[in-house]
Amino acid sequence: MQDNQKLEKKAILVGYKTPDNLSFDYEMDELAGLCEAIGIETIDRITQSGESINIKTYLRKGKMDELVDLIEVTGANIIVYNDELTPSQMQSINKLVDITVYDRTYIILEIFKQRAKTKEALLQVEIATLRYMRARLVGLHEGLSRQRGGGSNGGAYGKGRGETQLEIDRRNVGDRIVLLKKQLATVTKERALQRKKRSTSSTPIICLVGYTNSGKSSMLNAIMKYSILQKKEVESKDMLFATLETSSRLIKLSNNHSFILTDTVGFVSKLPTVLVEAFKSTLEEITEADLIVHVVDASNPEFEKQIKTTNEVLSEIGVVNIPTIYAFNKIDKVDNYLYVPNDYLKVTRTSTITGKGINTLINEIEKEVFAGEAEVSILLPYSEAKYVNTLKTTSFVCSMDYLEQGIKIKAKVNQTIARQLDKYIIKES
Repeated sequence: MQDNQKLEKKAILVGYKTPDNLSFDYEMDELAGLCEAIGIETIDRITQSGESINIKTYLRKGKMDELVDLIEVTGANIIVYNDELTPSQMQSINKLVDITVYDRTYIILEIFKQRAKTKEALLQVEIATLRYMRARLVGLHEGLSRQRGGGSNGGAYGKGRGETQLEIDRRNVGDRIVLLKKQLATVTKERALQRKKRSTSSTPIICLVGYTNSGKSSMLNAIMKYSILQKKEVESKDMLFATLETSSRLIKLSNNHSFILTDTVGFVSKLPTVLVEAFKSTLEEITEADLIVHVVDASNPEFEKQIKTTNEVLSEIGVVNIPTIYAFNKIDKVDNYLYVPNDYLKVTRTSTITGKGINTLINEIEKEVFAGEAEVSILLPYSEAKYVNTLKTTSFVCSMDYLEQGIKIKAKVNQTIARQLDKYIIKES
């Protein structure tokens, strides 16, 4: 099936390299990977260099002629542009070539459409797609007359069939978006209630973020192995945008430290604004985290570019002043010791394949979110023995002795438990 798809869908990638874009080659390679994810084979590339993209046809005339010739020579049936084309550019290009024209935004939207499974993700992707398509409806009515001419009637009666159909289509798309947003609001409200329940508990929330295919889902599964609770792994595949769903798991370590670990949707260069907007309700999980674990693909030579892209999206959705640990993952694929620039303050080197560094990462998480813990000695009257179970389930109990005057417990407790049992804590004189 995949081989047939590749035979049917042959693309030429088109990119415009401006002097300030130092990651152009990486973006083009990534675009080829994005195309491959939806069964499009890249058979050639064409690049224009200059200060700015041609406002009408993206490429200047000479390069555009070269592209037309390349299509004929290679037999390509798709052109994919590295940037989002404006509706007018799309129209102008379609007049010059007789094959399918896509841009980077369309390709990413298509991947999201294929990966979406839950009701929320399906709604979010459809809203983003409709917003993208609404501005491009004009191209669908090119064959119909735009204006019938002034005539004596004038006004609305002077409109051609093309313009009338365009208005109808835009109105229908607009109505569909409104309906979908209402449905999404209902789902979002349910998610917000779930978040509120979690936030009222004293359990810290930790979000895994990062570039697509950096290993976030694999990281969640690797950390879950250290949990003493029943384990339900999340889907993890070596592919772009393997999952669009936010998955959360309660992690409880052997020392009774508990936290909620949340896997989030991955990011990519030039992530379409319509997608960021549509997925805001999902991404809001990150803004309420106590700690962020930024998972990085250490084997990718462009990992700093990926970190920058992820951080830009996080900033766009309002993530500020949340402590962050950078987990440089996939070190099993790095031949030598991984040098990490000093820009990243809290760093771990991990491999979810071999398990290397996962325990170190968990220790760093504990240091960050359980920093307020203190070791205390507690003398509980037997009448208050109910608190023994509380301590066993929420704290690390170092020792427990049953004395004549009560139960003497030495434990590491968080501030909430310390306040709750303050009158039973043995104060040092």
